[in-house]
Amino acid sequence: MTTATEPREPTELRRVISRPVLTFFILGDVLGAGIYSLTGEVGADSGGAIWASFLIAFALAFLTAFAYLELVTKYPQAAGAALYVDRAFGIRALSFMVTFAVMASGVTSAAFAASRVGGRYFTGLTGVENPPAVLIGIAAILLVAAVNLWGVAESMRVNVAITCIELAGLLFIIGVGGWVLATGGGDPGAAFEFSGTGFGVVTGLLAGAATAFYAFIGFEDSANLAEEVTEPRKCFPPALVTGLVLAGVVYLLVAFTAAMTVPLDTLVESSGPLLEVVRTGVPDLPADRVFSAVSIIAVSNTMLINMLMASRLLYGMANRGVLPPMFGRLGARRTPWVAIAFTTAAAILLLIAVDDLGDLSDTTVLLLTGVFLAVNVSALVLRRDTVAHDHFRAPTVVLVLGALVSAIFLLPMVRDAGVYLLAFWLLLGGAALWAINWAVTRSTAR
Repeated sequence: MTTATEPREPTELRRVISRPVLTFFILGDVLGAGIYSLTGEVGADSGGAIWASFLIAFALAFLTAFAYLELVTKYPQAAGAALYVDRAFGIRALSFMVTFAVMASGVTSAAFAASRVGGRYFTGLTGVENPPAVLIGIAAILLVAAVNLWGVAESMRVNVAITCIELAGLLFIIGVGGWVLATGGGDPGAAFEFSGTGFGVVTGLLAGAATAFYAFIGFEDSANLAEEVTEPRKCFPPALVTGLVLAGVVYLLVAFTAAMTVPLDTLVESSGPLLEVVRTGVPDLPADRVFSAVSIIAVSNTMLINMLMASRLLYGMANRGVLPPMFGRLGARRTPWVAIAFTTAAAILLLIAVDDLGDLSDTTVLLLTGVFLAVNVSALVLRRDTVAHDHFRAPTVVLVLGALVSAIFLLPMVRDAGVYLLAFWLLLGGAALWAINWAVTRSTAR
């Protein structure tokens, strides 16, 4: 990596995000709803070797992170993947669809997180059995929208505070694992029991990794904040690598703790798997309410950061003319209020309309895997485009591997058909919006 030699690009947004805050943003986005909610679902595919699926998911994320490092330091502007594809291919329809796919992934991720706010952890906190999960989720989404409208600096402060809380919760789980081992409890061998035999082990781990990958998404969200980072070319590489590696280490330790402490069938059946670790590992410790509160806060942070990303993405692409200009409108606090309102309404609609809310996390992963394939390819194509400033340059072999692994994870063998169907309907809606935007733009130009 080399340092920047050019002045910062002009922007209407406020450059208030420093390197430490950006690191916490990335760490907080990664440490969220995925590990707190999906550990059991990963185990349903991988068996007790939950950590192995998380390791595979980390490898995919880390490979693609290099493409983002090159592109975000080369083009430090809001809009992320959509911007890179637009520069690489210059096909307006393709740029629009990538924009919509990334936005949809943020909205589906936020909707999934909202559905888990009113789940097992809510019961652990309040004692209320069978809470109205959808109504609680809608309230949570509206609260996140209010914070988003408040401003990016304020949202970052909230994120830093929440990241400290959710990290403390995960370190507590790791501590529970240490206590269980020290007292001669648990079954470490359970963490090395794979699902199936022969090739079934491979497909099980890949299916588990496809689910576990949801826990790693978020690092790419930071690219959409490039115009609000104080020194993007200097800040992004160390912040992204640090945040992603720290999250990976924590995840592996938490996954191992969960597998050795709690019977697999209990993990699989619970919407709050880490709460089961607390109850099984330290049954005499009255930590249900505290840990449930921490878990809800962590899941809510996933909503905050994904909605922040989605709104900035729409704003950035509106400024490039890919989306209608209204998405670029800023409110009194210089936040993109139209984009925030649109993404909030979309998240609420998904929360109400989708029957199997668990499909939302897998749909998020499917959409982003396709986007990651496009980003890796775009990074290779844009090697022919030179810029006036120095920037990070990823090894070519890493970009190629990132593209190949992304393509493998798009294959149907790792997901249910319903997930592909939901992604299809979302992208079809995006295609309809593009057609409407194209028709309006063409009519206005006449």
